[in-house]
Amino acid sequence: MTPIIYLDKCKSTNDDIENLISVEPRAIISLYTFHQTKGRGQYGNSWETSKNLNLAFTIALSEDCIKVRNNLFNFHTANMMAEFFANMTKIPIEIKWPNDLIIANKKVAGILIEKKKIGGIYYYIVGIGINVLQENFLNLPNAGSLWTQTHQKFDLHELANQLHEHLGVQLVQDIPAEKVWKNVQSRLFRKNVISVFEIQSIRQNGIIKSIDEEGLLCVDLEDDGLKKFRFKEINLLY
Repeated sequence: MTPIIYLDKCKSTNDDIENLISVEPRAIISLYTFHQTKGRGQYGNSWETSKNLNLAFTIALSEDCIKVRNNLFNFHTANMMAEFFANMTKIPIEIKWPNDLIIANKKVAGILIEKKKIGGIYYYIVGIGINVLQENFLNLPNAGSLWTQTHQKFDLHELANQLHEHLGVQLVQDIPAEKVWKNVQSRLFRKNVISVFEIQSIRQNGIIKSIDEEGLLCVDLEDDGLKKFRFKEINLLY
């Protein structure tokens, strides 16, 4: 059984798990808390969380455990998270490019993946922030929780342990690239729907068509036609 460790409080589960690996290297290990004070999101964003209402969870896997290609691992992880939540809630889960999980038009979870060399071994550090029991999201109109979106309440410790078991098995599976792409495309939030985007402070209508093999978002814009974007180059307004 791979270890999972609980902390009453920490700054960042992604940072603290590095310290654990440095002391005692493991092929797979998870760390979680309900009180994270300096959580980090993708590309330097912060992840705000309320004490004892939400889950900050990180699983670290040595590079030797991972069978999918580097450029697919982010989407493979998002697929496995969507599968976990769908099985648990019995509600469809969507993936908002590149790394957010959506239930009924609200973001309930975000994923931050870092690859780091620790003690001479490369690890994938997979940080996941999940809004679980929180009800109020002042100044965060796009955010929701498992409770607000499904009206289901989950025990935080049980949720963390179930997630550890699920990801510890699924993330190391040898999944064909075609299946990874097919699954993420089928779950893509607002795919083939007219949406409003902000590009360099200018708003424009467009339709999300797909994610390409480099992980870029392909959008058919009303004025500019089909374009590809990296994260931070385009903002979906919803």
